[in-house]
Amino acid sequence: MSRTINRVELLGRVGSDPELRHTHGGTAVAQLRLATDRRRENGNDETDWHTVVCWAKQAEAVAEYVRKGERVYVAGRLQQHSWETDGGERRSQIEIHASEVIFLGSGNGNGRSSGNDGNQPF
Repeated sequence: MSRTINRVELLGRVGSDPELRHTHGGTAVAQLRLATDRRRENGNDETDWHTVVCWAKQAEAVAEYVRKGERVYVAGRLQQHSWETDGGERRSQIEIHASEVIFLGSGNGNGRSSGNDGNQPF
């Protein structure tokens, strides 16, 4: 059997405060939007938006410590899910399911963290 890899790493800015909810079983789930920029051939930057999903204690820490505009590093895997709208249209979305989130702060030296040095994984 051949080996496959599903891993993504992003370093970007949070677009809005994370949303925390809980599954029917009580597991915490946090979702946030992460913006990354890339340089186009014409020299202009273009922003890509990514949906990041965090689970359990990581979700709770992200919801408590991460705020809009702050920089975070996210490592995880891509997961696609599909559904059909009430109108019968097929839709799909690709999310990053985080295995690691490192809070890098706002860049002004006033960042919060769940650890002692400001760069602890959640």
